[in-house]
Amino acid sequence: MTAGVVPGADVVHRAQRGDMDAFAQLYRAHAPGILLLCRRMTGADKADELMQDVFVRAWQQLGSFRGESAFATWLHRLGVNVILNALRSAKRDELRFSDEGDEDDWPAPESASLERRLNTRMDIDAAVAQLPLGARTVFVLYDIQGYSHAEIAEQLGVAGGTVRAQLWRARRLLMKLLDQ
Repeated sequence: MTAGVVPGADVVHRAQRGDMDAFAQLYRAHAPGILLLCRRMTGADKADELMQDVFVRAWQQLGSFRGESAFATWLHRLGVNVILNALRSAKRDELRFSDEGDEDDWPAPESASLERRLNTRMDIDAAVAQLPLGARTVFVLYDIQGYSHAEIAEQLGVAGGTVRAQLWRARRLLMKLLDQ
């Protein structure tokens, strides 16, 4: 397969019939985009593992792909769901095993790393990774991935107003981070 070429429907159909080589082609074509999505939503430390989880789930659910949308769209939506489920699970575990206060508290400026203070310009991905979980999730889904407020609210199981508030919070915090 030539680099940059997205596999066609025939490759998807072969993968659905159990052809591992066809699924490997799909993996090679779509892994960079899924990895980027995982990094943006969870940070670099969990992205590789989550990307693998997305493709395991894709293999398991490949039979449910009906071709009503592009395979990339189906895979992206599946990826968002896998990531959100992982975030929910991590949040439940953190609440169950942590006696600390609100993990959404914004760090005090004096706790910022020396490297961040010395840099005059911060990479947007690094800034997004520093956002609190709820704000980061909504920001990535809305401003980067293009989901609507209603779609995000449905995926997260929250009210539309909560989505808008988290988006406002994310943008405000990003402006502060990027202005440093």
